[in-house]
Amino acid sequence: MQQTNSKSTFLKRVLLTTSAFAILGSGAAMPKFISPIASAATDAKSEQTTSSNQSLTQDGVTLKLGDVFYDGTRLSFSIEREGKNLPDGVVSLYIPMDAKASESLKKYMVPEKDQKKGYIKRPEILIDGKAFKSFGSFGDKVSKKNTVQAEYNQLGSLPDEFEMTVQVGVTRISKPFVFKVPVKKEGNMVSVKPNKTQKSGDFSYTVKQLDITSHTTRLVLDSEGQVPASPKQTGKYAPSMMYYDIVDDQGKTLQQQKVGFLNKKPRTKYHTDELYSAIGSKPQYVTIKPYTFTVDPSDWSIVGQGKGADGKFKTGDKTYIKELEMTIPVPAQ
Repeated sequence: MQQTNSKSTFLKRVLLTTSAFAILGSGAAMPKFISPIASAATDAKSEQTTSSNQSLTQDGVTLKLGDVFYDGTRLSFSIEREGKNLPDGVVSLYIPMDAKASESLKKYMVPEKDQKKGYIKRPEILIDGKAFKSFGSFGDKVSKKNTVQAEYNQLGSLPDEFEMTVQVGVTRISKPFVFKVPVKKEGNMVSVKPNKTQKSGDFSYTVKQLDITSHTTRLVLDSEGQVPASPKQTGKYAPSMMYYDIVDDQGKTLQQQKVGFLNKKPRTKYHTDELYSAIGSKPQYVTIKPYTFTVDPSDWSIVGQGKGADGKFKTGDKTYIKELEMTIPVPAQ
């Protein structure tokens, strides 16, 4: 990840909602930053939400909770911030003074009394009064100014209906903002558990679960082994970790909600749990298409990634591995 000259620029690079999120865990000391490469989240405007906006004001800062959504695969909500003389960035990048952090992040260790007022901290979630322990995403909502979005897709065994409590801290405000909202699951979910494995050379992956709703598709799989390299990915270059596209029976590639990239050598074991856009109406099957990016092992950056001559951001070329493709039948919904 390249260094930036301001906290605002840094924020936009590593905490982009509806593009890429910082992964967080409820109860974690600090978020794990990922470098965004490509993604497309479902537009919240097209989704039916389970509640209207709730608004709370403290010490000149107003927070509004909205866009609450739950369909069995994804729980999400947004928080809009209003007030005077607030910082440009919305998400707090301050790190607890007792956190373990690298030298490059220690500049974000600032005592509470010296922090700028108005940054939104990572929320704490309660489900029916009990702490919700889940990994999720939290960051600026690109499509709406002064708004953050939180999203969780490792939901465990949440009931179809529950009361969600969202406790949100704001820098230089002593008490958290506390929202309580009833949540009800939207639509029906079809869950397929094929436990099917595809192998090429030393690499294999096993699809554990495919969850399908009218809004979201969730893919859960485990992979193991050395990722196969194309002729271009030898010598000076190498393959990245394995990524997975989902293509429906009409040939449409589903949009993955976030695609994160860590600038380091890929591991040989991964547990993948990712969200994609909805599948078309009543598909008979979907095809999993594994692919890699070509990377430069000197810094593990993606070859071809960056701003192109046309001014648009390029993500780098995908290298698909045909022999690893897998077709999964989908039962009637």
